[in-house]
Amino acid sequence: MSLGSSLRIALRALARNKLQTALTTIGMTIGVATVLTMIALGTGAEAAIEQQVRAAGMNLIVVTAGKEAKSIVSVSNGDVDPAEKEGGTTGIKIPRLTNFLAALHHEEDAARQRQPNFDPSTVPAPELMIIADRTTPYRLLIEVLFSAKQKEAGYKHFRLIVQKSFPVTPPRT
Repeated sequence: MSLGSSLRIALRALARNKLQTALTTIGMTIGVATVLTMIALGTGAEAAIEQQVRAAGMNLIVVTAGKEAKSIVSVSNGDVDPAEKEGGTTGIKIPRLTNFLAALHHEEDAARQRQPNFDPSTVPAPELMIIADRTTPYRLLIEVLFSAKQKEAGYKHFRLIVQKSFPVTPPRT
């Protein structure tokens, strides 16, 4: 059977079953429109959240098992390498993370002070947002929070978001 004859048979079948053809066409159109709408809503929500994070002046830490972002400390099997922790295996504080956050906090303070009409009394306390996967071990989250709460890191307020699934892309800076 040639391509031309197959096309003629298909067009005749479509012409004979006009209602079925119309309903199928409408169903496909609605399906494609729904998928495109959901993608647009997801993208818009992601952009809105990123904008809120930036507007609130929060820093963001994403705790993930993948290699999606900059790695500050090495994590294997849901635990930070004991060599990275103060106190070894039983330690909670991660000095490298604390130092990283302290430098980040210092950079933000310096940037704020360079702004015209800077008034230190109106500056809100620094806030750190931590996003983790549902499979992230609690001990790892406690270690991250403990390290970030150290005086030298400078953070006093935290937002912890535990998501059902990944990937999470950090806000573009």
